[in-house]
Order: sequence, then structure tokens, then C-alpha cells
Amino acid sequence: MYYDLKTKRLVKSKKSKALKFLYNTILGRLILKIITSHLVAKIYAKYMNSKLSTIKIKSFIKSNNIDMNEYQEKDYNSFNDFFIRKIKKNKRKIEDGLIAIADSKLTVYKIDKNSSFKIKNSVYTVEELIQDSANKYEYALIFRLEAHDYHHYCFPDDGIVLSSKQIKGILHTVQPIAFKKYKVFTENTRNVSFLKCKNLGNVCYIEVGAMMIGKIVNEPVTSFKKGDEKGHFEFGGSTIVLLLEKNKVKVDKQILENSKNNIETIVKLGNRVGGVLHKK
Repeated sequence: MYYDLKTKRLVKSKKSKALKFLYNTILGRLILKIITSHLVAKIYAKYMNSKLSTIKIKSFIKSNNIDMNEYQEKDYNSFNDFFIRKIKKNKRKIEDGLIAIADSKLTVYKIDKNSSFKIKNSVYTVEELIQDSANKYEYALIFRLEAHDYHHYCFPDDGIVLSSKQIKGILHTVQPIAFKKYKVFTENTRNVSFLKCKNLGNVCYIEVGAMMIGKIVNEPVTSFKKGDEKGHFEFGGSTIVLLLEKNKVKVDKQILENSKNNIETIVKLGNRVGGVLHKK
């Protein structure tokens, strides 16, 4: 089940038969070893960037009930050109406080004194996630983007980029079915940025590549304002993990309660998902 932040109602999620086969059968897991490789992602990316792939656009819009009135009008040269479509400026409002940095399904986890947090059957440590020291973080906010979501993401506050790095890995799906068997967020390819923010302090911003996505595209900026675009993903679903410093935010109670019950909260870019404790 999902909880829709806008309507305040529970929504039933769809299940993928293909993913159940890949992750829950022996034959599926053998195939999985092949399709989670970067080579397969590169081959598939060539097709998705070709003119031929435009035939997929209409059926994708229909099957995912995408409201194209939200997006800028243009003629698309490929499916990937459609996938990274830009939204109209008035369709996403940047609200006060702690915001959602992407259209996504959000879960929030408290990081314990050992710098670890648990998702499904896996215990993650921040050190293995970012391959760096981690004693300063209190919350891990996980924004999971599905294929039909708007795949651009923004900065959560005013600030500067201190440093960034890429960690190589494979490309599991970020659907919850994979969480039961694999430590997806530490096995997948990811880009890690360390930010210094005006109100949020030290923030670690992690884009996680996913099945059929080999490309994370970030803007070449060193300073930013809240709501500025940070980058976008090419075709597929993916995830952004936001690590927030201690004593900087108060996450929305309903979102925390949903997360404890393994319910993801549907959010849109710019939605308020909590408060900032010491706003400057």
C-alpha cells in the first residue's frame, strides 16, 4: 500500500509479474545476473535513444495514466527524450520547510548510534552506503522513483557542493521486491554528493542507478538555491537517498508512521515533508 500525501488516503500498489519471476525463481535469478550488468544497460540505452523507440511513448503514457498537460510540449526524438521531459514551471511548488526533492515514493528511517538503519531484511550502514565516515547523520530519506514519475530532482536547501564521487556497482531494480534478497542501495551504482546547506547543515545526497539505468546526469554547479534542479535520471525507475544531519529537521509524523509500517508515501517535488528546526 501507498499513502498519498495530497489526498491523505491509502492507494493499492501494482505488482510486476516480471520482477516476481526474476527475483523469486532460480531461472529468473540466473537471468538477473545478466540484465543487471552495465553492458546490457548500455545496449538497451542505445535503443531507448533511437528514433525507433518513439513507438513506445503513446502506450507508456496510456498504461501509466500520465497527465501530459503537466509537461512542456515538444516533438520527441526517442523514448529517452520523452522520459527526461521537462515539467511546466507552475506545476510544482517549492513549499516551506523540509521538501521532497523528487516525484517519488518516500520512506524515512532513523539512523541509530551505530550509523545503521534497516530496510526490509537488510541492515545498511551509512559507511558502506557512501564509503565515508558517517557519525553525523540522523535520518535517511529514501525517495523511490518509478518509471512513470518525473525524473528530474532538486536541491533541498540553499548551499554549496563540497565534493562528489561515483561508486561503481550493478543495476538491480529499486522495486521493494529486490530489498528482501539484496542490499540494493550498497550494491548498485551511485553518485554521492556532500553538500553544505544554509538550514540543513551537512547533507549527503545519493543518486542510485537502477535496472536499465546506467546514467545519472547532474548539473555542473558548485552553489545552489532551494528548488534548483540538481539533475535527472535516464530511462527506468531509480532512487535518491538523502542523509540529514542530527538536530536539523522534524520529519512529518504521518510519514514516519507510514515508514514504520512499510508504507511508502507518495510525494511530489517541492511538497513539504517536515519542518526545519533552526531556520536561518
